[in-house]
Amino acid sequence: MNAQICLNKLKLIGVLAFATVDKFNNPQIRNISAIHYENDALYFFTARGKNFSRELQHNNHVQILGYSKFKEMIRLSGTAVPVEEDKQQHYIDLIFSEQPYLANVYPGDTRQIGIIYCIKNAQIEYFNLGVKPIFRKLYTIGDYKPEAKGYIITDSCIGCGTCQSVCPQHCIKAGDIYKIEPEHCLHCGACYENCPVGAVKRLGD
Repeated sequence: MNAQICLNKLKLIGVLAFATVDKFNNPQIRNISAIHYENDALYFFTARGKNFSRELQHNNHVQILGYSKFKEMIRLSGTAVPVEEDKQQHYIDLIFSEQPYLANVYPGDTRQIGIIYCIKNAQIEYFNLGVKPIFRKLYTIGDYKPEAKGYIITDSCIGCGTCQSVCPQHCIKAGDIYKIEPEHCLHCGACYENCPVGAVKRLGD
C-alpha cells in the first residue's frame, strides 16, 4: 500500500465526499465525481459560482472521503488551489472527456463557467476495517506535513498489562514498556482511559 494505490482506489470508488468550511465556519459536504487523477495530484471541476468554489476561495482546506465495498476508508486531507489560468482549459476538457455525463450537465460552451482546482499537498489515511486486526496507514503527497494521531505508551509504563486487556484489536505488545502497534490501532482510547498510571499519551495533544 502507498499513496498512489490509495489514489487509484479513490478513482475506482468514483463518487467522493468533499468536505469544506463556509464563511461562517460551518461544515459543508457534497459528492463530487468530476475528478482527474495523476500520480501525485488530484484535479476536480466545479462551477465558479457554486458555494463549493466560494468556500475553497475563503478556506482552501478540504477533506475527501471514499469508502469501498471492501470496508476500506480512504480519507485525503489537503489544500485545493485553482490551476494556473493557461492550464484551466486543458483540465476542463480532460475531465469532460473522462466523465461524459458532464456534457449533459454543462452542454456546449456552458462548461466555461467551470473552474479546476488541484490538490498536490495532502495526507492520505488508509483504514481497512475488513481485515483482522484492522489495518491503517498514513501517507503523504507533495510537501504536506502529516498530523500526529493515535496513542503511544511512554516510559512511565509499569508493565501491568491493563492496556493490553482492554484493547479491542489486541494490538498492544507486552514488554518492560508495552508497545502499541500503530498500524492496527483503532484510536479508540481504551488504553488511554484505563491506564492506572497515565502512561498512555494521545499524539497531537
